[in-house]
Amino acid sequence: MTTRSGSVSESEQVLIVVPAYNEARNLGPVLRSVRAAVPDADVLVVDDGSADETGAVARRAGASVVCHAFNLGYGAALQTGFKYALARRYEYVVHLDGDGQHEPSEIHDVLRALRAGTADVVVGSRYLGRPPAWIGFARHWGSRCLALLTSRIAGQWITDPTSGFQGCNRRAVRFYAQDGYPVDYPDADVLIMLHRAGFRVVEVPVTMYGRASGRSMHAGARVLYYGYKMMLAVALAAVGGWRRLGREV
Repeated sequence: MTTRSGSVSESEQVLIVVPAYNEARNLGPVLRSVRAAVPDADVLVVDDGSADETGAVARRAGASVVCHAFNLGYGAALQTGFKYALARRYEYVVHLDGDGQHEPSEIHDVLRALRAGTADVVVGSRYLGRPPAWIGFARHWGSRCLALLTSRIAGQWITDPTSGFQGCNRRAVRFYAQDGYPVDYPDADVLIMLHRAGFRVVEVPVTMYGRASGRSMHAGARVLYYGYKMMLAVALAAVGGWRRLGREV
């Protein structure tokens, strides 16, 4: 339930999770925008072993902070947030990146879809509307091919399987908190496992901006590793290679 201003009611228990690695330059404006968008939600920054002032910036912005002693990976940072939410019995979790690419005001769109009760996981898709102009040709068509493959295996059309802007209910949080959640890139493979475990996934259109500053985790040679890893992970998920994670909870 929301108040008339659109903010989250105290009884609803919403946690905003922001995984961050060396995002000190970008994180402050992101957290201020999150606070303005959902002032009654709790905000958790998972500092994934940053070498800069990421954790200090998050604390100054009023967020709770959990720090990894060293860099464990994007998926590991997300799962720390899910375990935090599970232990504290949050009803909904929304996660977005700390690099300024997502629009925090659209958290309400994700929460609205969750509150409707027809989805366990809501994916914010940059491709439901007009694709961002800053996304290059190769990246755009690589994402399209992965979306097609994911959709065929999952049995439903998914336009943006690599989105870092998602929300989930408590049942999905329990699923994500299990052993076996990918530590680096929890993308298309996790969506396939959600489908096979009986979870309901929907997409909502969201805005995605170009990165404000710093290097993307998909930059340089990591793009090749990401492509290889995703294809392997999707293949494993398709044949049920991660049944331990894929069981329904």
